[in-house]
Amino acid sequence: MTCLEKRVTVVCGHYGTGKTNLSINLALDCAGEGEKVTLIDMDIVNPYFRSSDYVEDLTKAGIKVLGPNFANSNLDTPSLPASIGNAIEEGEKVIIDVGGDDAGATALGVYSRKLDSSGPEVIYVINRYRSQTTEPEEAVQILREIENAAHIKADCIVNNSHLKDLTDADTILRSVPFADRVSQLTGLPIKFTTAPVGVDLLNKIPNMYPVRVCVKTPWEKAGN
Repeated sequence: MTCLEKRVTVVCGHYGTGKTNLSINLALDCAGEGEKVTLIDMDIVNPYFRSSDYVEDLTKAGIKVLGPNFANSNLDTPSLPASIGNAIEEGEKVIIDVGGDDAGATALGVYSRKLDSSGPEVIYVINRYRSQTTEPEEAVQILREIENAAHIKADCIVNNSHLKDLTDADTILRSVPFADRVSQLTGLPIKFTTAPVGVDLLNKIPNMYPVRVCVKTPWEKAGN
């Protein structure tokens, strides 16, 4: 079971925290439970890690994907289709993968009124091992910038601390004090902590959510 209680879920965070991989996992799990899911790629800034890049696999799983009109092209000015606003207002499950930091989150602000009326859950994704957020105070500052740019308020935190393919149980355990401190400083609860499928923590951390590593860098793809 996923732990998405609201119809609309917004996933935001610093660049490279793993927002897109988490969003894809949540969408796949919801679809696997028989729900109709729309995954919205709101990243019009970062050309390397976009939900839209995985549209073929997501569509096969029955997931509708909406993203920048010029994603997967060589155009430099992607825009957001009008269908995004309609999806937020409609009755299906919606997961929104927001662009990193305040620059990426600004696009979400266009839909602030529609989001307000939908009563979304806003998840802030943190990764202790991501540069510029290695200290709890830095992670809090990034969150405040995102909230101001997108005109939203986070409801909870997801500890998605990882070192890509080097991630092991100790990697995740060492991130717990960091996540707890971010929670303390923001007053936000930790919704869950992620771990790659196959990493066994032997019930050492509550509310674990196993994730598949779906998102790869262009150079990782080239190596396959």
